[in-house]
Order: sequence, then structure tokens, then C-alpha cells
Amino acid sequence: MEHSDKDISLNTKLNTHFAGRVVRKDLTKKIKEGANVPIYVLEYLLGMYCATDDEDSINDGVERVKNILADNFVRPDEAEKVKSKIRELGQYTVIDKITVKLNERKDVYEAEFSNLGLKGVEISSKYVKDYEKLLSGGIWCILKMSYFFDEEMRNVSPFTITSLTPIQMPNLDTEEIFNGRKYFTKDEWIDVLLRSVGMEPTQFNDRVKWHLLARMIPLVENNYNICELGPRGTGKSHLYKEISPNSILISGGQTTVANLFYNMASKQVGLVGLWDVVAFDEVAGISFKDKDGIQIMKDYMASGSFARGKEEKNASASMVFVGNINQSVDVLLKTSHLFEPFPAAMAYDSAFFDRMHFYIPGWEIPKYRPQYFTDEYGFICDYISEFFREMRKRSYSDAIDRYYNFGNNLNQRDVIAVRKTVSGLVKLIYPDGKFAKEDLEEILIYALEGRRRVKEQLKKIGGMEFYDVHFSHIDKETFDEEFVSVPEQGGGKLIPEGMGKPGHIYLVGRGETGMIGVYKIETEVVTGSGKFERSGLGSNREAKESINTAFNYFKANKKNISGTISVQNFDYLMHIQDLQGIGMTNELSIAAFIAMCSGALKKPVQSQMAILGSMSIGGTITKVEELANTLQVCLDAGAKKILLPMVSVVDLSTVPSELFARFQISFYQTAEDAVFKALGAE
Repeated sequence: MEHSDKDISLNTKLNTHFAGRVVRKDLTKKIKEGANVPIYVLEYLLGMYCATDDEDSINDGVERVKNILADNFVRPDEAEKVKSKIRELGQYTVIDKITVKLNERKDVYEAEFSNLGLKGVEISSKYVKDYEKLLSGGIWCILKMSYFFDEEMRNVSPFTITSLTPIQMPNLDTEEIFNGRKYFTKDEWIDVLLRSVGMEPTQFNDRVKWHLLARMIPLVENNYNICELGPRGTGKSHLYKEISPNSILISGGQTTVANLFYNMASKQVGLVGLWDVVAFDEVAGISFKDKDGIQIMKDYMASGSFARGKEEKNASASMVFVGNINQSVDVLLKTSHLFEPFPAAMAYDSAFFDRMHFYIPGWEIPKYRPQYFTDEYGFICDYISEFFREMRKRSYSDAIDRYYNFGNNLNQRDVIAVRKTVSGLVKLIYPDGKFAKEDLEEILIYALEGRRRVKEQLKKIGGMEFYDVHFSHIDKETFDEEFVSVPEQGGGKLIPEGMGKPGHIYLVGRGETGMIGVYKIETEVVTGSGKFERSGLGSNREAKESINTAFNYFKANKKNISGTISVQNFDYLMHIQDLQGIGMTNELSIAAFIAMCSGALKKPVQSQMAILGSMSIGGTITKVEELANTLQVCLDAGAKKILLPMVSVVDLSTVPSELFARFQISFYQTAEDAVFKALGAE
């Protein structure tokens, strides 16, 4: 195994400042493949016996750990054999998970063994005081057991615990971490965190490292909702399943309100009350048996509480949603939105997604290969999990206020989301709360970007309500305002720059599904006998009528446009494309009429122009419904010029001024007027 100098110094640093708390991660991989013990148990033992740089000592340590696991680890199917050993030998050492309860009738503490299956074994109150975690959820321990049967005391277990050593961290000294953190730079500490969860940071660029850190935020931040969709095999659920003992992964499929939140019959709180993180794997498969499931989930995601029966319950579990995107991101952005893989009950529920604090762009994380897993030193899983858990009790959500204000486009939910993300990342990277202004700015920009990604998709789903996506932060000293962009929202516009071909036109109208979308008409005019053919409309009767209206009007009024236009000697072939896949529109008549004139005259329409409005068979122009939302769609599609019916002037007051200012708007009174303005003939 080759180490670079940098790695050696980082490994040395870790072994110096966190002796016994770190482990070489390749050893975990080696043994894990053969022993079915939780990673954190394994790493604890390795931390005890292999915390050295000397290769021979490491090999001896690994052998010791293997022997300990072989001899003392209790497998559930061999429980009786181990019990017999304790009886025959008088005493024996075992590794098992034990939970302690106070038996108030007898005034003694009693232990229950997970694999050995023993109950009611007396345990000294000294251990309970030292290791509080025994009482809440239990811990894995190495136990010396002895056996003594007394006829007189029939109701007491003959098994006794003579000594107990916890294998998990029984309690954590946060000061130890805060003091140790001072010896590492920011980049070194990020590398340590990534190695602790098994990743090799030298294989990733800085941006991917930040995405991997963002996956950890739910573990340190209460009531944090995050979503990550991306290709398969990028390790989206690995952290929540393997690394942390405080998170639970619900793999797709059905869930119930009782299981997740509160069971009315047994009066027990569900998963959100028992775990720090509830992660949903394969979001496409989430479904609730109960009708009100998604409503309760929305309530919980917004406030951290939910009402069941007569009372309101609070919980602090974070929600994580991970799933796969099947197409490329570009296609998804052009045709729908980035939340599309969610089940139908959620996919167009803007209130549900508005509660997401962050969206990790999973498509930027490479698919995992063997070299992405580390062989260097990192913290023992259990140690880092306890550190994460401890950090949940603190908050750094006010860290921003020291240096920055938010821009005016962020509403209350956006501000809460960004504050939570900043707080989580500060806890991870600067747990001692010591950071400079530029450190915080880096975190703040990243947090704003993740929330803006959510908002951009909401804009596509919910329209004008989510118009303000131009997030920014303002420096308190200099009053400089910096805006944050989202990388995938860049190029690739539906309406491209530059002059198009004659007869090619873009229009924006309402589709069959009720959503507003972008459509393209392509017209070819070829020598022929006056035939008119149209394609791309499917079975939409209203759309066909709209196109026929345009052709009939064209035949009747072509002379008003130009004396050179002939219908008899040419065939007109027209294809209509639904660019966003939201169903065909029936608002085609004006645009189709312009397309025929443009094709016949061989003159292209002005560049980056979108046509709005439609007409009746007699040439009466109808106004545009929902003008503000329609213009927003034009902006997102890349239109710079708008052709708008004069009758819509009355609605301009509903359009926000900053949106209106983004376009050159031309108004038309009649269909002929529309043609001249579209072709720039006046």
C-alpha cells in the first residue's frame, strides 16, 4: 500500500491527537467480509489492537481481533452452546449487545442480552452510572460472565456479570474533538471526515467532497430534510445504512403513519421518535397506506411535530429522500423537473417540496469504484456517530448574522433552509465554532445553491408563486450583493439564439394537462398542388381545428400579406412539437398562420421570439390567460422577444416589473399585424 507524504502526516496527526479513536479502514474491509458484526464493533476492536503504524504489530492485532470474534462473539444460533460453556467452565468472556432496565419492584438493574437471549441478569449500578447508554438503546460489550446456581434463590438468574467493557463509545467527550480539531486545516479535517465514513478524498474533486459532506448534515442537524436524486451506484444510501448506528433506511415500498410517526393503538412513537435520521431509499416506491400520510409528513417536515389523536408529538429526526434519475439531467430539465422521480402523489405537490432544505445534485457524484474506498486512517465509526449525535444538541444557525444578510428574494422558508444547512456544515467542518469570514461565505454559497435548486423546480411545478429564485447574500461591511447560480440551469435553452429557418416558430400556450409549455411549429413549403398536411398533433381534435382555422384564414387573407404568396402551386407540410411533453395545446392558430406566411415568403421570424395568443375562424384575437405565468415560462425557455395580442394589455399590471423588463414586447391587433411584426417587416 503506497502512502503519499501528505497521507502519512495526516495519519500521524490522527494517531497523535486521537489515539485509540482511529482505525485503518482497509482492515475493516478485510475482516468485515468474513464476520457479520456491526462495523462499529469491529472498528472498536481494531482501534484497540491495531492503533499503530508498525505493519507487524498491525498483523498481530488483526489476528487477535479475528480470534476474539471467533471465540467470544455470540452468534444467535449458538446461544445455548455459549450458555453451557459459562456453566461448565464457571466463567467465560462473551461479546454481545446488552440493554439495561431498572426493576423497581426488586430495586435492582437487570440486563437483557440480544444474541445470548438471557433476561433478568443482575448488573452492578456502577456500570449503569458509568455508561448511561446501556439504559437507552443498549451497547455492545465485552463481558466476563460467571455461573453460580443457588437453590435458595430460585427467582434470581444464576448468571452474573463479573466485568463489563463497552465496545461502543459509552460516552463522548466533545472537548476532545474540539481540542483535536485545532491541529488540522479545513481541507485536512474534511478529508478526515470522509475517510471516517470509508471514502478516499484524494479521488474526488472539491465539489464532490462538499456533496459527500452534505450527506452527513442530517446526522448533525435536527429536523433537516434533504433530497438526493442521481444515477445508480453513487452510494446515496451507504452512509445511512452502514456507517451510522443512529439512522434507519426504509427501502422503498409501503409505509404507514403508525410505523413512521405514531401508533394510536400501542401509544408508541414511530421511527421519527426513535432515530436521528429516517432515510427513504428509492423514492419512486414511497407510498402510504393511509390517505393522510403525505399530509402528516408535510406537517412534520415543516415544524418537527405532528398531531395524532388528541395530542401533538414532537420529534427531531431528519428526513432523507434518495432515488434514481433514469434520464440525463438535461433531458429532465427540458421536459419536466428534477423532482419527477417521486411518486405521483408527491411529484406535483409544491407544498411538499417546499419543505426540502437542500437538494444534492447526485449526477455530479461519480459511480463508486474500488479505489474510492479508503485504506488510510479515519475515526472509528462509533466515535464519529457519537460526535454527530452530540452536535445535534448545538446550533450554529445564527453564524451567518455575524457577517452577512440575505437578499430580498429569499422568503421565510428559504431563510430557514439556508440557515439549517449552514449550521450543519459548520458543525461538521468547524465543530468548535471557530471560523473566518471567507470560511463562512464558502458554506453560505453552497447552502444557497442547494436551496435554489429546490426553488427552481418549484417554479416549474407551481408557477408564479415561486417566482423569486435569484438568491443572494449581502456583506454587512461592504454592502456588496452576490448572487448564486445553479450550474445545471445554465445553457441548453429551448428557444436558441440566432435566426431560425423560415416557417420555424416557437409559441407558448396551455397544454392538455393544464400546464403552460413551449411548442415548436416547423413548416416546409414545397412545389405541389395546394395540399396541406399536418403531423405531431396525435388525436387532439381542438388542436387540429386550431390548425385548420389558420390554414383557412391563410387561404382567404394571403393577399393582405403579399401578392407573391400562392397556395395552388405549393404543398404546405406542418409539424408541431410539444417540447416539454405536457400535452398538445389548442392555442396554435396565430402561430401556425405566421409560420405559413414565413415559409411562403421564405423569411425567418425574429430571433428568440415567442408567439402568444390565438384567433377564431373570423380572425378575432383572444387574450392570453395567466399572462405572468406564461411570461415566466417564456423567460425560462430562453425567449428575449414576445409577440402579444393587444387585448392582453389590461393584464400587464399582474406581471412583476422585473419580469416584464426582461423582454422586448411587440403588440398586435390583427393576424396580419402579427405576421408583419414577427417577420420584422415594419
